[in-house]
Amino acid sequence: MASNGKELEVKFLVMDHAALESRLKFLGAELIQPRLHETNLRFDTPERELSSSARVLRLRMDTAPRLTYKGPGQEHQGAQLRQELEFTVGDYEMARALFEALGYEVMVIYEKFRTTYSLRGILVTLDEMPFGNFIEIEGDDGESIREVAERLRLDWDRRILEGYIMLFDRLKSALGLSFRDLTFANFAGTGISVFALGALAADE
Repeated sequence: MASNGKELEVKFLVMDHAALESRLKFLGAELIQPRLHETNLRFDTPERELSSSARVLRLRMDTAPRLTYKGPGQEHQGAQLRQELEFTVGDYEMARALFEALGYEVMVIYEKFRTTYSLRGILVTLDEMPFGNFIEIEGDDGESIREVAERLRLDWDRRILEGYIMLFDRLKSALGLSFRDLTFANFAGTGISVFALGALAADE
């Protein structure tokens, strides 16, 4: 997250994380966080007031418990711009209990493995999701983000501005999936991926 409380990013569906990681190292990117498992709880009211207004309230566990709020997104300079407020909390279970006491409920649990690099001040994350591999690029302006994408030989026209949960919801609707959570256990052995939505890898 940028220090100004704004997030500007794009993501790409990719085929070969290893090749992209090698390319990042060749370009001189700095490893910020080695591969790490994340568990995310996304909260909403029973009436889904946050989702209906494209807002996100999330509790994440990675190196520490982190609470995140994201506002509605809009396209800006070819990327997705959102307000993002994020900070660490002292107790993961207590934070969850607090939101549930306030009337929020966990609407979806989702997992990923994430590896984070910095390339000339631009954050580049390699995300392994249960339904496919992605790369996210986040920076202060769209031109810098696009420049990094092109240096990584990614097809800019195949960028994705949707979030992972929106992609998951589309996949559930398209395939009639009955499970709630975007977890590795739910997708294990199914062979299901976001390619079912007609998505194209940007590193082909």
